[in-house]
Amino acid sequence: MEGISPHGEVERQRERVAGGDRKIVLSVGHSSAAGKLTLDRPLPSVKSMRRKLSHVDGRGRVRMVDVSRKKVTAREAVARGRVFMQRGTLALLEAKTHPKGDALAAAHIAGVMAAKRTSELIPLAHPLILDGVDMAFSFDHERASVAIEARVRTRGPTGVEMEALTAVTVAALTLYDMLKAVDRGMVLGEIALWEKRGGRSGAYRRRA
Repeated sequence: MEGISPHGEVERQRERVAGGDRKIVLSVGHSSAAGKLTLDRPLPSVKSMRRKLSHVDGRGRVRMVDVSRKKVTAREAVARGRVFMQRGTLALLEAKTHPKGDALAAAHIAGVMAAKRTSELIPLAHPLILDGVDMAFSFDHERASVAIEARVRTRGPTGVEMEALTAVTVAALTLYDMLKAVDRGMVLGEIALWEKRGGRSGAYRRRA
């Protein structure tokens, strides 16, 4: 069994055999205190994994999934993220007194545009006609950050999770671009999918 260390080094792990069942331990890091994940069953073979991964064909080559046979349903996805900054930068943003003007308006438009053009940025994403893209921004004074939310809707054969995540990411990048003249130390983070509805896999909601 092979695992990858945080430094990119390959670590060989021994398989433990007990009672006729294989128990595989994956170690992260080098110290004895490193976190471990124990699996009760052996990992699937590479061939079986390829059969389950729709973005990989039988020869292991990357492909765009054929969704022509999928049912067209109403689909929605919600993604969120944050831009952390100095408290003075947050005050300038809230008062709209920084050099470049209304940064939130620019980030809002950027998020909508990014959602619509996701297939041009993510190689295997499908071009979709979006029914709606809602962007929301809120000031968090306690954490000195701006929270960003994107809600994307469509009726189609595949979901809009990537569109929502792309909208949040590009909106965050736009805020950085608008504010970098006064604060180059800003940090983009906590970008994640929070909700998803529609499709064969049904609903998903991230736990807070």
